[in-house]
Amino acid sequence: MMSFLKQHWWAILYSLLLGAFTAYLALDTFVIARIHTVVPQSEGNSLSSGVGQKEDDESWYGTGESNVETMITENSYSDQNISISITEYREYDTSIYVADIVLSSAEYLQAAFAQNAYGRNVTAKTSEIAESTGAILAINGDYYGSRESGYVIRDGVVYRDTPSQDQEDLIIYEDGSFGVAFEGAVTAEQLMESGAEQVLSFGPALIVDGNISVSENEEVGKAKASNPRTAIGMIDDLHYVFVVSDGRTDESQGLSLSQLAEFMATLGVTTAYNLDGGGSSTMYFNGEVINNPTTDGHSIKERSVSDIVYIGY
Repeated sequence: MMSFLKQHWWAILYSLLLGAFTAYLALDTFVIARIHTVVPQSEGNSLSSGVGQKEDDESWYGTGESNVETMITENSYSDQNISISITEYREYDTSIYVADIVLSSAEYLQAAFAQNAYGRNVTAKTSEIAESTGAILAINGDYYGSRESGYVIRDGVVYRDTPSQDQEDLIIYEDGSFGVAFEGAVTAEQLMESGAEQVLSFGPALIVDGNISVSENEEVGKAKASNPRTAIGMIDDLHYVFVVSDGRTDESQGLSLSQLAEFMATLGVTTAYNLDGGGSSTMYFNGEVINNPTTDGHSIKERSVSDIVYIGY
């Protein structure tokens, strides 16, 4: 044995070093958090303050700075700026949760990073990010942190301007309108010049100009045909829907992209966009996760993600 080790010590050492380096690369890519930018957090509106009780099991809230009276039920929220109603549908042997949203201003449609920071492998659960921002309603975003390319623009700031080939983005403009563009055809700087406030880089677009834009067999990468899904859509000026479907369980099969697009078309959206799905798909409302997020179908629990899209102050 000693003779063998002496003869092959260099090969053994090389193998050990190579194995250690490979393990480090895997950890660096998927595990080790690297914060590049800490984002200054504006003062949010916490739903946990000013709680009172009214008749018919409705709640009202004095919303801090603006002192706006707010009405909340199990499936609705309403104040002078934000109106949200939650409806659960059963389509394609799948539970689908739809938040119908009407705003007085685009400023209430927002996005936030996990741990209030942009970086690699910086994650938190959707509910945790939502609670940290005081969000009324939230869904998981595009999970920018799982990729090294693809535009990242949040609140009018460019955090990543490296294009991803054939990547189709959703642009949310300052006035709240939606647009869709391919990264190869436009730069991050040009998007900023056009008034982009948020750019979400996952896709694909599901509906453009009122027409379904995905084929029956189209999928994202190696995603299963039936999956938990998250999507965002615009019906009219300052009128939106957040959509999340369960999947991968005996109770809820999940949706294909085509089915998701067809369902959103029934909601009357003019633009709809697919966000990160699978185990990431989560809808948070009024302090609770209201769907059943799962990665493997055996346990119901949230996956940590890098960002959310939310409604709030």
